[in-house]
Amino acid sequence: MKAILKSLILLILTSSHIHADEYTGKEKSETCVGCHAIEGYNNTYPTYKVPKLGGQHADYIISALKSYQNGDRNHQTMHANASGLSDQDIIDIANYFESIK
Repeated sequence: MKAILKSLILLILTSSHIHADEYTGKEKSETCVGCHAIEGYNNTYPTYKVPKLGGQHADYIISALKSYQNGDRNHQTMHANASGLSDQDIIDIANYFESIK
């Protein structure tokens, strides 16, 4: 049942993301660009390359941020950043990054 509920929430979020405001998303994503806009940036611990988000599909970013919020993805910094975002914040941020080519 929990998986069905998660899927339903994700479906609602991804189907509504076309109404997001990209300008607002740019403002809301300022914290994100500190790591995700640096070419070749590596996270210190755990060590991995930080992915660039510009041009990434909004649906993927929405899914990832929701996974960090609910603990399905484990990264303390991302969990802390995502936990303070509303559903609309996530949609706006995702659409902004998708709009960057």
